[in-house]
Amino acid sequence: MYSFRNDYSDGVHPEILKALSETNNIQADGYGEDTFSLRAAELLKTRMGTNDVDIHFISGGTLTNLVAISAFLRPHEAVISAATGHIYVHETGAIEATGHKVLPVNTADGKLGPEMIREAVTEHHFEHMVKPGLVYISQPTEIGTLYSKAELSALRMVCDELNLILYADGARLGSALTSHSNDLKLGNYTELCDAFYIGGTKNGALAGEALVICNNNLKQDFRYHMKQKGALAAKGRVLGIQFLALFEDNLYLRLAVAANAAAMKLQSGIEALGYKMKFVSATNQIFPVLPEDIITELEKEFLFYRWEKEVNGSSAIRLVCSWSTDQAQVDNFISLLKKASGV
Repeated sequence: MYSFRNDYSDGVHPEILKALSETNNIQADGYGEDTFSLRAAELLKTRMGTNDVDIHFISGGTLTNLVAISAFLRPHEAVISAATGHIYVHETGAIEATGHKVLPVNTADGKLGPEMIREAVTEHHFEHMVKPGLVYISQPTEIGTLYSKAELSALRMVCDELNLILYADGARLGSALTSHSNDLKLGNYTELCDAFYIGGTKNGALAGEALVICNNNLKQDFRYHMKQKGALAAKGRVLGIQFLALFEDNLYLRLAVAANAAAMKLQSGIEALGYKMKFVSATNQIFPVLPEDIITELEKEFLFYRWEKEVNGSSAIRLVCSWSTDQAQVDNFISLLKKASGV
């Protein structure tokens, strides 16, 4: 059974494993103050073209979201998120557990727009309700769609207008940056977001995300928040070394290119057989709509998630490709689909 369930089923990229092994016998300070983590932070600043950011390495995406959002908000403030947002659907109420309500907004494409944000703020208009304080987006979204530079700029403007923090979950940011539909550079996120993170776990790393805090008002005492929430790792070097390996020779982007290419090959093969996609994705997740009997046949040889039932006896499924997706298995999936379809 070959898995298209996610982009973290495989281990760690060999170049990262090599970097961890080669530095294994070097002693280093703890809690992210080691020379590797400090160098990695400076390297990321160089790649972003700015020194005016704080960078913190955290082990995973849910923990990054939890620590960042709870640190940025006052106790009575809430988060505006698309209803498909990871913090609303797939993080077991982690944000709510810190005392901050998540306000979901229904969207057709997983993306928030300025008017949606204005409406959410207008609805929560006095002290008997939670006060929206932060806008949460994912880039790409949980359904593979992308914010353009114009769309992200529009969100920046409305957040400035309404005094809201703009925070971007970048668990798959590499996939966004290397998508053929992308028009944003890494440095643009430092200009348009108050904070965002660069995901490593889903792009070749053993584990780890790099949180980038751009707004000076959010930087103070952040390491206190990390420590209190269990995010200040004693062996922080493990994260720093991985981000050095990912960004010293553009490995991060190369791995994301491979993931996107595999997904687009899969999508093209499925569409060539006459099937439609539920969402227009240009990243490493695709969502084909297939008849139930064909899905059952595919499940005999492949692992993937059933995403949503359709009204016509079909369902949308989610297929995710990674830096290590086996091209032969992409071909096998298309061949089996062709056979099951009687083509």
